[in-house]
Amino acid sequence: MKNALLAVVASALIAAQAASAAEIKLLASGATKEICLDLIPSFEKNSGHKVVATWAGTVDVKKKIAAGEVYDVVIVAAPEIDAFIKDGKLAPGSRSDLMKSAVGVAIRAGARKPDISSAEALKKTLLDAKSIGYSTGPSGIYIASLLEKMGIAEQVKSKLRQTVPGQRVSVMVASGDAEIGFQQVSELIHEAGIDYIGPLPAAIGNVTTFSAGIHREARHPGAGTTLVQHLKAPSAASTIKKYGMDPAAGG
Repeated sequence: MKNALLAVVASALIAAQAASAAEIKLLASGATKEICLDLIPSFEKNSGHKVVATWAGTVDVKKKIAAGEVYDVVIVAAPEIDAFIKDGKLAPGSRSDLMKSAVGVAIRAGARKPDISSAEALKKTLLDAKSIGYSTGPSGIYIASLLEKMGIAEQVKSKLRQTVPGQRVSVMVASGDAEIGFQQVSELIHEAGIDYIGPLPAAIGNVTTFSAGIHREARHPGAGTTLVQHLKAPSAASTIKKYGMDPAAGG
């Protein structure tokens, strides 16, 4: 009788957990992919929720949200999250800063390492390079502005190779289409076929904060919020650092 009662209670608890479990739709920048993939399994195990993720470059994230696609959680660079909130796409006050990434530099695996030790050294390296790869995301926008500030935009214009949205610069560098490439450190540090040689010099470096927001029409805003809390918890810090980023303070 006791065992039968325990079985009934256990079944009821399982049923209750299943009923409360949510399928969380996540739309996230490719720069955060490895970090999220590393952290999501423990979240699913502990919460009972399931995460269905869509990875996209910033350009495509903006297109999807503009087209009215609804996700419970959106992760992209902070300025885009702010813009989505302003446009009424994401819930007011839902921005939560998760991680920060510097812009890094990579070359084809085994190639001679160029000098990027200072702004002037990097400038010379870019002038000497046969081709330069950059992305359509925040890092690419920054590199384009940096070339202008350096006064070499016109000189290197014919050498620039920009990825298609969602493609990593590492693909271009590994294939030889770009002699040197720039992207978020997290998108370079563990990629095959390239050598990551470091971040931009401190004097001209750039840091992007990646943030999360809850969609205004989210089906599971509560579950989405618990996912965001998991991704920014102190226990996530070592995973974030493993993939070349730093936890965002506060947020």
